[in-house]
Amino acid sequence: MTDKLADRIRNFVNETIIIPRRLNSIKKVEIRVGDIANAMNLNNRVPAICGALQTKKFEELANVKKIGTKGPGNGMNCIITFEIIK
Repeated sequence: MTDKLADRIRNFVNETIIIPRRLNSIKKVEIRVGDIANAMNLNNRVPAICGALQTKKFEELANVKKIGTKGPGNGMNCIITFEIIK
């Protein structure tokens, strides 16, 4: 995975999911990796999406804390749960 792709993924998720929820005072979000893959047309890059979102770099960028994962570790149905910090 290139850092450029990882940064694109992190920025996309922050801008399209995290920020809108923060603005609506939502404190927790579940992100299904397959939804991101479909939205970004990255169906063959699912492990890259999982990797990009499960880093301290994403937590710092989006001001979130990963609080859990469900489903297959690097699959379309992997769901990563984050707490949105103020």
